[in-house]
Amino acid sequence: MSAVEAAIAKAQAEGRGAFVGYLPIGYPDLETSIEAAVTLAENGVDILELGPPYSDPVMDGPIIQEATQAALAAGFRTRDTFTAVREIAARVDVPVLVMTYWNPVVQYGVDRYADDLAAAGGAGLITPDITPEAAPDWIAASERTGLDRVFLAAPTSSDERLELVIRNTTGFVYTVSTMGITGERAQLDAAARTLVGRLQQHGAARACVGIGISTAQQITDVLQYADGAIVGTALVRALRDGGLEQLAATTRELAAGTARA
Repeated sequence: MSAVEAAIAKAQAEGRGAFVGYLPIGYPDLETSIEAAVTLAENGVDILELGPPYSDPVMDGPIIQEATQAALAAGFRTRDTFTAVREIAARVDVPVLVMTYWNPVVQYGVDRYADDLAAAGGAGLITPDITPEAAPDWIAASERTGLDRVFLAAPTSSDERLELVIRNTTGFVYTVSTMGITGERAQLDAAARTLVGRLQQHGAARACVGIGISTAQQITDVLQYADGAIVGTALVRALRDGGLEQLAATTRELAAGTARA
């Protein structure tokens, strides 16, 4: 059982669903982003999802894009990913996944990236823009290093696509709640519940739902049928508007939604 799988199992044993919290690395600066990730872990997040800034973030909504562009303008470099993961992993007992677009991994070198992430104490990668059949090098590198590989499933995915994703995913399947970019939505798409059901029918062991989740009630609703809920934009907004103090308060408020009846 990987660290990510163990974190989900621990939450379930405590009568909760898992809370996955996303923040960009390097925002508003590298040191503060490290403290922000530690703040998440200390206030109720079960799994950290950290995003290296990227110049063409096709899935990111405006608030996350604003943060990642600020990080890039401040001088973020790919090597800063491993610095951040190393410092965070040394301070908290929460698995650290890196959510990265694929081009930076290729530019850095797939095996080198996997080796450096594993050496830093990272748990694996979430890869939103690469599919399993296009990722043989990453699959081999992750098997060699013991890193989790989290692929995405969308409401539009065919049954064949879901089976491919499930066969090649470890940790959990990242279940896209609705078509579109990240952001806060007043009402989650009912397609998420249907998609999780389809994943389970095809044998997925764990599914966490992301995109659009921004309140404790939405987390509670999602955890009626999913193993975990992924929150990003609401946390980035809290960090932007109120620094670490507001981030901690928002994290605690959201974590309150993970308890299951």
